[in-house]
Amino acid sequence: MANATIDAKKANIFKTYGGSEKNTGSVEGQIALLTERILHISAHIKNGNKKDHSSNLGLIKMVGQRKRLLTYLSRTNLQGYRELIAKLGLRK
Repeated sequence: MANATIDAKKANIFKTYGGSEKNTGSVEGQIALLTERILHISAHIKNGNKKDHSSNLGLIKMVGQRKRLLTYLSRTNLQGYRELIAKLGLRK
């Protein structure tokens, strides 16, 4: 049951940012999914789990991956990059 909601959330993210639910390889969809996971894990760490080092390490890796994807997107599609960071609320 929990996996069904996670799959529905992922499909919704890829539909919103990647064009379709099946387009899981789109850079925009991957960045949006990483952003959602980063927000979820950072809330977990802030809510009294400061000593959860494995989640913290995963968070740092995800932020690095998102940064690399954003750099790639800015090189290949500058207009799409600007629209995506405005939608996601990044780089304030």
